[in-house]
Amino acid sequence: MKTLLNLIWLVFSGFWLFLGYMAAGLLLCITIIGIPFGIAAFRIGLYALWPFGHTVVDRRDAGAASCLGNVLWLVLAGWWLAIGHIATGIVLCVTIIGIPLGIANFKLIPVSLLPLGKEIVPADQPFAAR
Repeated sequence: MKTLLNLIWLVFSGFWLFLGYMAAGLLLCITIIGIPFGIAAFRIGLYALWPFGHTVVDRRDAGAASCLGNVLWLVLAGWWLAIGHIATGIVLCVTIIGIPLGIANFKLIPVSLLPLGKEIVPADQPFAAR
């Protein structure tokens, strides 16, 4: 079932969200300071491309640097990406078939706003994070 959902997701919103994350990642990688943020954008972009079967968990070793980085991320790219998830989630929820995809889009908003200190793991191993 998750493969079918992932294929439908890929067609209707996953590919476009993936392109948005890749564009944000490339822009953030222009400066040396932005490289960690660009890597986070690439990581979440891959998750946004194929989200079903994976989950986001908090990293136990994330500290104050992740908190500060999340504030910078929110200002630089997070709110743009969250708006993309909100817009596509609303559009997908218009149809009955799109409601699960819209809900999945809304679940991606927290990780798009504050990605640092999070890890993406398979859904059947949610405690695999370090």
